[in-house]
Amino acid sequence: MSDATKPLLQLRDTKISYGAIEAVKGISLELAKGELVSLIGANGAGKTTTLNAIAGLLPVAGGEVLYDGAKINALPAHKRLRQGLALVPEGRGIFTRLTVEENLRMGAYCRRDSDAIEADMERVFTMLPRVRERLQQVAGTLSGGEQQMVAIGRALLSRPRLLLLDEPSMGLAPLVVEKIFEVIRSVAAEGVTILLVEQNANLALEFSQRAYVMESGRITLTGSGADLLADPKVRAAYLGE
Repeated sequence: MSDATKPLLQLRDTKISYGAIEAVKGISLELAKGELVSLIGANGAGKTTTLNAIAGLLPVAGGEVLYDGAKINALPAHKRLRQGLALVPEGRGIFTRLTVEENLRMGAYCRRDSDAIEADMERVFTMLPRVRERLQQVAGTLSGGEQQMVAIGRALLSRPRLLLLDEPSMGLAPLVVEKIFEVIRSVAAEGVTILLVEQNANLALEFSQRAYVMESGRITLTGSGADLLADPKVRAAYLGE
């Protein structure tokens, strides 16, 4: 398999546990370089657990996590970030007592290319002009939508090759969600590989090239976003029909 066709991310029979409780029960999935793939399912299905394990925030109890062809089961989260694997966590996870600028620069803490960091700051401001307007504001005083923009901007400052997005629309007004997904589309268009967990299954499937459906810690269905949007079982279970 050539480098161009080799998956950037692979999970092979991956199991993730909380003590004696097996939350993810041996799932397999993969993302090709440049793909936008969504992972949908009900609350408690194991989606956030999966993203946290990929990012290195949770240990893997079995199976393999491969990134760019190399097994990373034991690789610490900060080393995964240095290799271009970034997470925008559920609930945003911003540093509420730091300014917006300080939050953004935390995303680049592994980098030493100061000129390129400044160029990437400008890129974030172009995508998210509201962030520039709030640059010296304490992040905890921002609205939920503004905090989500900062969380995405912080991840982009790490120059990710693989971006994990966990519930980016949660709790946000429709107009803000529209803006957030415009940014996601722009990032994907630049060639960044994206794995998206999103409560709005309809929106996620519309945006995604492919998707996986997760139920009770297992992958139960996979297909193109368009095919899953048209699937009666998916529509009944996740699209309210």
